Amino acid sequence: MGSYKDDAAQKTASGSVNQDSAEHTADSSAPENILPKDIPAALPILPVRDVVVFNYMMLPLLVGRESSVQAVDAALNANRYMLVIAQKNEQDENPSPDNLYRIGTVVAVMRILKMPDGRIKLLVQGITRARALSINSDKPYMEAEVELLPEPDKHPRGLKVEAMLRVAREQSEKILSLRGLNNPDVGAALGNIGHPGRLADIIAANLHLKVEGAQDILECLDPVARLSLVNKYLAKEAALTSMQAHIQESAREGMDKAQREYFLREQMKALRKELGEPGFDANDTDELSEALDKAGLPDEVRKEADKQLRRLAAMHGDSAEYSVLRTYLEWIADIPWKKVSADTLNIKKAEKILNDDHYGLDKIKERILEYLAVRKLNPVSKGPILCFVGPPGVGKTSLGRSIARAMGRKFYRMSLGGMRDEAEIRGHRRTYVGAMPGRIIQAMKQVGTRNPVIMLDEVDKIGADFRGDPSSALLEVLDPEQNFSFSDHYLNVPYDLSKVMFICTANSLDTVPGALRDRMEVISLPGYTMQEKVVIAKKYLVRRQAVENGLEVKDVKIADTVLQTIAREYTREAGLRNLEREIGAVNRKLARKKAEGIKPPFKVDEKLAHELLGAPRFLDEELDKQLLPGVALGLAWTPAGGEILHIEVSTMPGKGELTLTGQLGEVMKESARAAVSYARSHAKELGIDAKFHEKKDIHIHVPAGATPKDGPSAGVTLAAALISALSNKAVASDICMTGEITLRGNVLPVGGIKEKILAAVARGIKHVIIPRQNSKDLEDIPAELLEQITVHTASKLGDVLALAFAG
Repeated sequence: MGSYKDDAAQKTASGSVNQDSAEHTADSSAPENILPKDIPAALPILPVRDVVVFNYMMLPLLVGRESSVQAVDAALNANRYMLVIAQKNEQDENPSPDNLYRIGTVVAVMRILKMPDGRIKLLVQGITRARALSINSDKPYMEAEVELLPEPDKHPRGLKVEAMLRVAREQSEKILSLRGLNNPDVGAALGNIGHPGRLADIIAANLHLKVEGAQDILECLDPVARLSLVNKYLAKEAALTSMQAHIQESAREGMDKAQREYFLREQMKALRKELGEPGFDANDTDELSEALDKAGLPDEVRKEADKQLRRLAAMHGDSAEYSVLRTYLEWIADIPWKKVSADTLNIKKAEKILNDDHYGLDKIKERILEYLAVRKLNPVSKGPILCFVGPPGVGKTSLGRSIARAMGRKFYRMSLGGMRDEAEIRGHRRTYVGAMPGRIIQAMKQVGTRNPVIMLDEVDKIGADFRGDPSSALLEVLDPEQNFSFSDHYLNVPYDLSKVMFICTANSLDTVPGALRDRMEVISLPGYTMQEKVVIAKKYLVRRQAVENGLEVKDVKIADTVLQTIAREYTREAGLRNLEREIGAVNRKLARKKAEGIKPPFKVDEKLAHELLGAPRFLDEELDKQLLPGVALGLAWTPAGGEILHIEVSTMPGKGELTLTGQLGEVMKESARAAVSYARSHAKELGIDAKFHEKKDIHIHVPAGATPKDGPSAGVTLAAALISALSNKAVASDICMTGEITLRGNVLPVGGIKEKILAAVARGIKHVIIPRQNSKDLEDIPAELLEQITVHTASKLGDVLALAFAG
């Protein structure tokens, strides 16, 4: 319940003790300890959110909750008494008995007014404290068995009590005086109250206390202790009020100083004008107006710019807002509103540029040429939103530069990795100190044209926190149906982004929100075959690294077989970064030889390569010539490309316990359990003991235990390794497999087929088993890659086992 929102007191905000408050009033002539005799033992409860009601106080309450309305009706139909109790949690819309304090105040309903919206406005008066012995919530409203807690008939007297009373009155009057609300009537009213408990209640009702503090005072039944507690709060409030008055006085002095300085500057300005000194007019806006004329602003934007220009002309040059407004107008003038780059619409020329810069990547090149063809036939077509997805090092970012060069456009790269603030995209509102446009508008200003190629790098690594979600802000940027009127918070005028070609990059789509993914045309870059790596290294990497390390291109000669050896034995990746790093290491060592006086050219053979790079990091002997029973080779997809997965199963005498190790995820654990269930249900046809689950413990382990692993792709491999261990038959060592299994033995399709086959070929595997429904994915795999491996398809686990045990 908030104030005048739901079951709350309408409180004033004037002073700690408010002399004008109609809400908190008390009848000083009323008998102190005489209670009405008609207060029943059971009372309806009215929960309140942000107020604690004290004895003798009259205040209005606004009731809106249905249960509270029912409680009021019950009180009106009886004797107009209710128990008002504060909630412990103000946010709870339907408080339970456990969320209510146990001590509240019995109130009498004095007046009632029903509002047009169904709510009820009450005027209540506090009668006495009461404890809720039990709370019944069976009715539409809560009802409590109450124990009345009246004030003691006699209150203590003496010097100490009199001193406490005097301190409370003086502190209250001091607070009112600091707030400029000094009123002799208030002092007189407080002076007429000699009961410490009653004075404490009256002061507490007008203090700005939180519910917890007010409830502590309400629950303090001893009058002297209660007054002592109120005095502590009064001392704190007096200190705060004194500090507040000091701050206000300092602010007033600062304003007087600013006004004096303004007056002096105006005098100086008039003196310079009389003396004819230049620069006296700080509001000269001719230059800005000329820049806005040249910018070619749309009508709506020009209207806003002229409005702000008139405001600027009316301001003093030393005004704080002057520099803010001038910077805003400079941004408006500097952003490209009509300037565009002329697209290179010669398809053959663009194709040649793309082929010169990148080897392979036929699908992406074809898509760019299609866009240029459409632009040639339809010049007003909108820019596409492409998303390149692939492991690190496959050339996603460099491809964006080549696309811009092929199209004859400006290129801008924006890294989104780790971005958490929505204002990075949409900009800050000009009311903030240091406000500036978002990075999209900054990019447009930097390139200077309306139709650049903007690469949004690492779109899968955008974060989100209390400052907003940048990926949600990108929804407008990357939607061709909306970005023609993109609204930056700083500019606060629409800006057309429809001519921009946006290219996003990501290592994985798993962390990209679905709504954002839906706005992009996804193109996959799974990785390079060994042949592609050798060609790219020979054509680009060796030349580039030779020049970067101070050599001439003719100084270094590396044979194709050596490049293949470096890629196979010193790197294990889908991309080319580590390969280029190793080639760079070779060139650095050759550069040292040249610097020491050895004359080039240097011919690098396998022996020299091993000498320069050291012992191989990855060796193919990891693949055994013959696998032991219980071992099978699977294929896995990672953001860095495909991987060979070893799965080991051991059985031992036991009671059927299943142990899974190797940091397996939940999906992989479920696949292992499904494999065990399949083996049990098909034990007879598989030739294994039907009661193996009663006699043997099974341990399934996936090596590289420090690396988390998950996904359904290992289902068939887990089943093959398990059945191999139970039947004591070895799986062929030159075959690997991937696919999800069901309890019925069906093999379901999985993703990353190209990456997995690339990994299998790189490791020398001769056969691979994939789900039959993944046959369509073979179209994306180069023919020379398929010539090096035999691909088998299977729709049933029985087909997989037949191929796995055939060797």
